[in-house]
Amino acid sequence: MRIEFPHSAREDFRWEQPLLRIGSAPDNDLVLAVRQAGSHHLRIQLDRRGWVLQVLPQGNRIYVNARPVRERALLRPGDILSVGDCRMLLCSDEQPAARPPLEGVSDAARCAVALRAMGGPLSGKVIAVDGVLEFGPLGRYPLELPQDETASFRLAWKDGQVWLESLQASERYPLRVNGAPVERVALHPGDQIGLAMHRFLVDAPGMEREPELPPPPPEPSHLPEEDAGPRGEVWWLIVTAAVLALGIALILLVRF
Repeated sequence: MRIEFPHSAREDFRWEQPLLRIGSAPDNDLVLAVRQAGSHHLRIQLDRRGWVLQVLPQGNRIYVNARPVRERALLRPGDILSVGDCRMLLCSDEQPAARPPLEGVSDAARCAVALRAMGGPLSGKVIAVDGVLEFGPLGRYPLELPQDETASFRLAWKDGQVWLESLQASERYPLRVNGAPVERVALHPGDQIGLAMHRFLVDAPGMEREPELPPPPPEPSHLPEEDAGPRGEVWWLIVTAAVLALGIALILLVRF
């Protein structure tokens, strides 16, 4: 995990452990100012679901992408975490441009690709990616940015992949994917596109890689009973047991 502090002189913070503690007390992993956070304000824990934020009893309200969190929240790379007046950008360690391309995307999977707006004025909208989409002043979906900044980007299909391309860049608010600045990149399912307060999640279940199933165990070259003794010994045991059973049956029949 890498945490950036946008529009701040503070250096990036890197963390590789499964638990991150944040607060103003010196025993925290990430220490904030007293005016920003409680002594033990929150923690972020990595589990099978991903990064899970938990607000501790000494912590006040926390915001994720401008939405209040009172107890718990599931975090994604590219989220903006606000504690007091401290803003933290959660970044993935993987660079989007360095990922291998997706292969074998079917037409049915392509029809199911959509963007879910998770933050900003378009929050709540689900936008199908069935052609060329342009966001910005001249696009179908205008983007409001602070300080009268302007920026635009486009999504388009090419070679079975959805490509994100910056058309007009803002120096103050760069286009990001999972927290990393990008100019042109192929998108994967679950990616988060960020531009200032705007957040878009790539919802593409049909494009996700299927889990690789483990290979079946090899068939044994011989049966387990063959290890019990010399070959054919098991059959003699079966014949012997059958003869004994027949003898007992005859004795009981003669007796009664």
